[in-house]
Amino acid sequence: MREGLLFIVCGPSGVGKTTLCGHLLDAHPTLKLSVSYTTRPPRGSERDGIAYHFVTMADFNAMSESNTFAESAEVHGNQYGTSVEVIQAAWAGGHDVLFDIDYQGAMQLKTRFGERAVSTLIMPPSMSELESRLRGRNTDGEAVVQRRMAAARHELEQFPQFEYLIVNDDLESAKSALDAIYEASRFRPVVQSSRVRSLLSS
Repeated sequence: MREGLLFIVCGPSGVGKTTLCGHLLDAHPTLKLSVSYTTRPPRGSERDGIAYHFVTMADFNAMSESNTFAESAEVHGNQYGTSVEVIQAAWAGGHDVLFDIDYQGAMQLKTRFGERAVSTLIMPPSMSELESRLRGRNTDGEAVVQRRMAAARHELEQFPQFEYLIVNDDLESAKSALDAIYEASRFRPVVQSSRVRSLLSS
């Protein structure tokens, strides 16, 4: 089976990850989005199997105990996890896998998959700008906004663990930077190794 990349995009709520990941999927047919399992309830028009696989805590715990997950983490009181089968199915279909996940899950993937896991942290122009974006959603109360800001600061403090850092102060520039990182990552020796071995054996 071809083994491709795990392309990981992290960053705090409100930093623009969803928009950037949507751009990557549109621009690169080689990428397939990882759909995680979560115990949180659907929001708005979210449908099961599209944004997430929504499961009960009991089901999530059973999956965890059976080693279903390549990574899992608790985020804002809810459990999230990525099935190993999702990665294997994407690779079997000739795709790399795009992850929009918390830094905890990102570090688990990097530990498990080594150089096949490429991580990028998306950062806001400033903490005040991030807070303005969160408040501009008009979906969260004051306590939730403050909790998200504290979580954002903690996540940004993990920046030394990431290979790439992008400040999303201009969306088009951020898109271009993420495109460049993904394209360069596809030519890592660990990804091209099977092709080289085939060449040498001919």
